[in-house]
Amino acid sequence: MNNLNLAQRVKELRNRKGISQEILAEESGLSLRTIQRIENNETVPRGDTLKRLSIALDTSPDEIIDWKIQEDQNYLILLSISALGFLFFPLLGIIIPLAMWMSKKDKLKNVNELGKSILNFQISWTLFLFLTYILLAIEFIISISMDLSISWKITMWQSWFPVTIIFYIFNLTIILINTVRVYRNKTFKYRPALKILK
Repeated sequence: MNNLNLAQRVKELRNRKGISQEILAEESGLSLRTIQRIENNETVPRGDTLKRLSIALDTSPDEIIDWKIQEDQNYLILLSISALGFLFFPLLGIIIPLAMWMSKKDKLKNVNELGKSILNFQISWTLFLFLTYILLAIEFIISISMDLSISWKITMWQSWFPVTIIFYIFNLTIILINTVRVYRNKTFKYRPALKILK
């Protein structure tokens, strides 16, 4: 690992923990100037300094030293495709990308941003799908309570079936378009989506 990556890693870990350089200096027992020099790549923490930093950042010395941001286009493509799990069960479109995002979000370039976009979109899509199902159930209960004819109930169910198909086609289209965009190193747009993960 080069010194620049180590400096970036210390800064990244500090920012992830949400603390300032001053607080890191206080919690680690190091001087503020030492923290600044490490993050500005003017010095490399070793021995006791590295140990103090790792304790203050709730990590291990090995994680600080071995870390580097890598680029892995294949992983980004695989992460994008993983959202297709919704085809088997709607929640799989969230669970599979979530597991992949959590495992590599701090280790591979663009995984954090792509993972959040996919998850925001898939969570939003799943919520709207379930809301549609809830409305369908309410409509069905109302039709039973009103004692409507069987042909009316069948017509009602047939009107909801295309809506579900459109939901699925829309999700599939967004995933495929964005996977191609990721493959071509273009910006991805998983929209519309609620901003659940920021």
